[in-house]
Amino acid sequence: MFDLILRRARLCDEQLVDIALRDGKIAVVGNVTGSAQQERDLGGRWYVSAGWIDSHVHCYAKSPVYHDEADAVGVAQGVTTVVDAGSTGADQIDDFRQLTRHATTDVRALLNVARTGIVTQNELADMRQIDEAAVVQAVTRHPGFIVGLKARMSSSVVGENGIAPLIRAKAIQHAAGDLPLMVHIGNDPPVLEEIAELLTAGDIITHCFNGKPNRILSAQGELKAAVSQALARGVTLDIGHGSASFSFAVARQAIARGILPDTISSDIYCRNRLHGPVHSLAHVMSKFLALGMTLPQVIACVTTQAAAALRLSGKGDLTPGSDADLTIFSVNQETRPFTDAEGEQVAGEHHFLPVAVTVAGQWHLTEEGKRHHVFSL
Repeated sequence: MFDLILRRARLCDEQLVDIALRDGKIAVVGNVTGSAQQERDLGGRWYVSAGWIDSHVHCYAKSPVYHDEADAVGVAQGVTTVVDAGSTGADQIDDFRQLTRHATTDVRALLNVARTGIVTQNELADMRQIDEAAVVQAVTRHPGFIVGLKARMSSSVVGENGIAPLIRAKAIQHAAGDLPLMVHIGNDPPVLEEIAELLTAGDIITHCFNGKPNRILSAQGELKAAVSQALARGVTLDIGHGSASFSFAVARQAIARGILPDTISSDIYCRNRLHGPVHSLAHVMSKFLALGMTLPQVIACVTTQAAAALRLSGKGDLTPGSDADLTIFSVNQETRPFTDAEGEQVAGEHHFLPVAVTVAGQWHLTEEGKRHHVFSL
């Protein structure tokens, strides 16, 4: 007996399959015989993928700068796992874990290397805030919840310290067990070349398609050599759209040169969720359909590749034994305006509409699913 069977689910390669879930895991993908406590027939209309992972959000509700509720940016929007990107440091991580442990969405954290987290906009301007012992102790207290580290390397954050906080962060990364390190890039100093030269395999450049002068492309539109060398070492590119960190012009140039993001993330918090230009992970994903990426490419950026980048065991995969986290969605054909962080507007012809998720095998409707009364019993 299965817990849930989804009949005639449409995969991104257009196959129709049945998917059976049991004990919080995917049990069968293919032709499922037998019965379940609950069955839902998707009729070939609704796509199903592994549960979407947003690898860059801000959902520490007590943050004075960037805050939101985990389920508001998670299951309500079709996202089954969210990774908070540095809202908290060692001083608040215990509270953050306690606040989110009962969320429906699976919440993980990238620990800010500054022990204060993002309480102000310049948490790395005081080198005394970078406390190796505090980071190591926090990682030891919360294995599995802390999945990496975060360092924001732009001039407004580091003040007069230049590249020094990243040098310290790399040493802390090694002391903390070589977890992935996500590095925010923005205005210089430090310049991107200095940052990229320090990054090693498994590190993540977020805000990779920002439109600021300190971006991954040269003035001539070529990938900067230091970034190219970093990618060759195994550094990955994350979108981290946010309020000020995504440019259609840069994305078009990069994609035309075959430079695709490894992960698509939102950098969402309450303000850019409610007022744009982010709105939701689905909205950000839709922008990449408008930029010419294929459905399988976009879905990989929020499933298999997101799970690989942050070493999320059991996530991002539609295979038996993986976590029973699924996103059920359609791709609607309807012209809609999409706006980047620079104010450029693009008319997109397709957009993602997530209507339901399963998290650990439990069925939940999204905001859109409730609004459209889909799957009503």
